[in-house]
Amino acid sequence: MSRLQVVSGKGGTGKTTVAAALALALATEGRRTLLVEVEGRQGIAQLFETEAFPYEERKIAVAPGGGEVYALAIDAERALLDYLQMFYKLGGAGRALKKLGAIDFATTIAPGVRDVLLTGKACEAVRRKNKQGAYAYDYVVMDAPPTGRITRFLNVNDEVAGLAKIGPIHNQAQAVMRVLKSPETAVHLVTLLEEMPVQETVDGIAELRGAELPVGKVIVNMVRPHVLDEAAVRAVTGDRRKEVARTLTRAGVSGSAKLVTPLLEQAAEHAERVELEREQRAVLGTLGLTTHELPLIGEGMDLAGLYRLASELRKLGVGE
Repeated sequence: MSRLQVVSGKGGTGKTTVAAALALALATEGRRTLLVEVEGRQGIAQLFETEAFPYEERKIAVAPGGGEVYALAIDAERALLDYLQMFYKLGGAGRALKKLGAIDFATTIAPGVRDVLLTGKACEAVRRKNKQGAYAYDYVVMDAPPTGRITRFLNVNDEVAGLAKIGPIHNQAQAVMRVLKSPETAVHLVTLLEEMPVQETVDGIAELRGAELPVGKVIVNMVRPHVLDEAAVRAVTGDRRKEVARTLTRAGVSGSAKLVTPLLEQAAEHAERVELEREQRAVLGTLGLTTHELPLIGEGMDLAGLYRLASELRKLGVGE
């Protein structure tokens, strides 16, 4: 079972919501989960209806069965200061560099440094053990960058290890890649049953496989129920329009004759969407991966909806 669960997806697919729900699902029955944010958007804090997270691991939720969910919004500058202290014992000097602007320069201009720090901090949490020798967290869930950037984000340590042939930077990069390219890690991709998100998922999986990064599962989010299919729409069009109107009248719907046309138009649109979704499911089916579908939960997402989504993920066994 993978202890580092990375969640990515095209913007707008709800990847942050799925990552938060997955952290809750994995924390059931007394387990501890760390939910990591790396993009600086504080999206997790909004989902859990709390204030913006500081750069520290903080308990944000209790899962069914008494498990705990902690959250960490990784700040690249603070992570670099930690790194300088850990490997070079430059605590005071690092703070001086920050005042001079050198830390900001390193995390925004130097190629790859930011991603190295973010992935390194998450992997450190995966490897960390307590005084009893047990892992500090049973699972670490990362709300990762979007699909178009996920492979480069995770694989940057490989590039750094190649550039820095020796020393602590090389060793740190190799240690991170040992976690990211092992069965300890699973990279899940969130999508919708729409052409662009599905195509980006297909491309993202090909890139992950090309980089030999462990692909997990495809999670189809916000799936709406199928009420009518094309056959049902055809059955009530044409000569049966009057019959539809009479049925509406018998059901107590006033002005039914005027309602038939707009109702049938909506039904046709629904049937068209069902057919398009069927085509996208077929595309996902060619990937050779387990695909799970999550229902659309109302308008927007509140804390109750997040727990409901976590319950759905537990039933599906995502992350196991």
